[in-house]
Formats: sequence, C-alpha cells, structure tokens
Amino acid sequence: MTEPSKKPLKDRIAAIAGKFAATRFVRAIMDAGYSVISFSIVGAFFLILTVLPQIINTPGFISFYTNTIGRFSNLFQSVYNATMGIIALVFSGTFAYSYTKIYHDEEKINLVPMNGLMMFLMGFFITVAELVWKNGRMEFVQVFSKTQMVAGGYEANTSGIYRIGAVGIFIGLVVAWLTVQIYRYTIKHNWQIKMPASVPSGVSNSFSALIPAFCVAIIIVAINAGFVLAGTDLFKILFIPFSFISDIADTWWGFLIIVFLIHFLWWFGIHGATIISSFYTPIVLANMSANVKGAHHFFAGDPTNAFISIGGSGAMLGVAIWLVIGAHSAQLKELGKVEIVPAIFNINEPLIFGLPIVYNIDLMIPFVCAPLASGIVAYLGISSHLVPKIIVQQPWPTPVGLGGFIATASWQGGVLAIVCAIVAFLVWYPFIKHYDNVLLKKEQTATN
Repeated sequence: MTEPSKKPLKDRIAAIAGKFAATRFVRAIMDAGYSVISFSIVGAFFLILTVLPQIINTPGFISFYTNTIGRFSNLFQSVYNATMGIIALVFSGTFAYSYTKIYHDEEKINLVPMNGLMMFLMGFFITVAELVWKNGRMEFVQVFSKTQMVAGGYEANTSGIYRIGAVGIFIGLVVAWLTVQIYRYTIKHNWQIKMPASVPSGVSNSFSALIPAFCVAIIIVAINAGFVLAGTDLFKILFIPFSFISDIADTWWGFLIIVFLIHFLWWFGIHGATIISSFYTPIVLANMSANVKGAHHFFAGDPTNAFISIGGSGAMLGVAIWLVIGAHSAQLKELGKVEIVPAIFNINEPLIFGLPIVYNIDLMIPFVCAPLASGIVAYLGISSHLVPKIIVQQPWPTPVGLGGFIATASWQGGVLAIVCAIVAFLVWYPFIKHYDNVLLKKEQTATN
C-alpha cells in the first residue's frame, strides 16, 4: 500500500494560518484594532496643534504661536486625553463587545453584546484603582510628589488617568477575555434570572446579566486581592509580560521579525498585516503615548505604513510606478495602470493578486526583503535621532512622505519615508525587471 500523499508545506502553513486568523479571539481583536483608528487620528490632529513649536521652531513662529493658538494648548490636550487618554477603554471595550457578539451569533446563546461591554468596564475599573495592604486593611494608594500624583488609588497626570490610557490595553484585553468567558459560562449553565415574556427586552436583559455580573466582580476582585496581599496587583503583574514583549518588539531584530511575518503570511494569500498588527497594536499605541511624554521608541504609532510598507505590503510603490513607465510586457503595463493610483495610498491588492505575489516563488524574495531593507533604514534613521521619534499615528492610506511627516511631526520624517521607498525599489528592481522579461518572451512566443 502506498502512503497517502501529504499536502505541500505551503498548503499546510496556509491552512494553519487560516485557521488561526479565523479564531474568535483574533477576529475580535481585529475589530478592536479598527475601532481605535478614528480615535487615534482625532487625537493626533489635536496633538499636532500642541507640538507645532517643535515642528516649526523659528523664533518668530514660536512667538506667534504663544500669543495665539498656544493659549488653547491645554484645551487641545484635553481632546488628546479624551481619545488616546482612554484608548484602553475603547480598544478593550470593542474587543469585549465583538467577542460577546461572535459567541452570540455562532453558539446561539443568549449573550447580549452590550452587557458584555458593561461587565468588562466594571471588571476593568476594579483593576484601575491602586490598592495596598496596610495596617491590616486594604487602602487606596495616596502619593503626592513632584513627579507623581495618586489620589484615592487613581494615578493622574496631564494625559489623564494613567491606567486607562495606552498602557492599560494589555490588561484590558485580559480582563475583557475573562469577562466574556465568565459571562458565556454562566449563561450556558443557566445562571441567570429569567423574566416573563411580557417584560420588555431591555429590562429582561439587565436582569439576565445580574448573576454573571456578580460572578465577574467576585472573580476579578478575588484575583486582584490575592495579588495586593502579595504586595502587587493584577495590573502590575500583567504589565510584566507586556513590557517584556514590548521591549523585544522595539529592538531592531524584533521589529524585523514582525515585518518578515507580515509578508511571509501574505505570500500564502493571508492578510499578514491584519493578523500580526492585531497583536502588536497594544504595543505601538503604548509606545506612541510614551513618546509623547518623552520616551524614544521606534516601534510606535504606525511605522509600517509611514516608512516600511510604502505602497502597500511589500513596499511596492516604486514597483507600481515602474510598471507604468518601464515595463515592456503588456500584462505588467496594464497592471501598472490599474495599480498606480491605489499604490499612492498604500493599497496594493491588485499587485498582490495580479502579478501575482501569492505562491509566486520568483517574487517572494523581493516581496519579503524590500520591506526589511526599508525597515532597517527607518530604524537607523529614528533610533540614531537623525529623524524625530513617532508621536502621531497617521491615517494608513497617507501618501509617501506626507505619512512620515505626520508621524514624526517633522520634515525629516517625510524625507526618511521617501528614502525608504527608494531603497525598497532598489531591492525590487532586478527581480521585477527579470519577471517582466520572462512575461514579454511568453507574450512574443504566443503571438508568433
């Protein structure tokens, strides 16, 4: 008997990645990532208004700014606090809502997404207050110094309440996941108060969530209390692995691994940017928030669309331009005409599936290596302080140069983005030129 043939390795990897991308957890995180885009853009706009003197640092402008727009800088800061300052609530809250809805739709159980969101907020705020075991009792932390202010357990600064900002996203996700699982378990086991059918649905839903809400509160309080008695709390414990992962992602090699994985998955036809970004979004948001306060992280905001994947995944803006002005094969010329405008706005699905990139061994090397090359240039430029750090998350379709300018609030960022795009094309050129010649010969053979 012959052994059953095994699927090719690429098909097995694609199947595994596809199943992973389809998991409920990943889908809910993707929804959460999309939810913060508008908030971060609004916050970024008002942040730019507060840092204009850093962008245009001529004495004349600084004097003008101080006497005009600068009078309202604290008001602009309040808008930033109302967006990026509560980003953990928005991100993790959307995750809780979406995760609950997915279970409701797919398991057909009586879970109310809004109840999942509200229970998450309750559970999350249990972890926000800083507690300490002192004099035989739980007490709120109180600190009043020049560098820190904690009143009634809540640490606050000019950016708002500390733990509900970007640094709270990771623990927010953990609490949201735990909340939804508790909610799901209690409803599946009928731990709920059921009202008569004549009772309005709003009233019925609120009572059905009563027992699950008690369970969420009791479990999170018990966990947090255990850590407080041990001299720490749940937030600090969960922040340890988050900080560790964040530190790795912020290194040159950690960042390049992320870039590699994004494009490696794309080669299998899987949207690598969506999957991988769903995991690093908490990191880049936290790092961007830290940069605003004086830190210097490279991996912050949206470095991929600002500097690395210019023209879309694979850093293919230069390729799209060359297809229009330099390609000789009819196939690539026509494809270039279709792609040139979308590529300006970092959209390149026509190239990924039209060249194609997917399963094309001839183009896999430049597709992976071009963004790695532009990533190295961007990392060196920002980590060496030649280019200011990223403090703004620009809209991902922002064209080349403008995206780098907005992200770093500097002209140097715009120049760096253009340099990165050129470097990426230099990697692409010999490969796309050869591919064009191959297609041209096939077309000539077909017409003869």
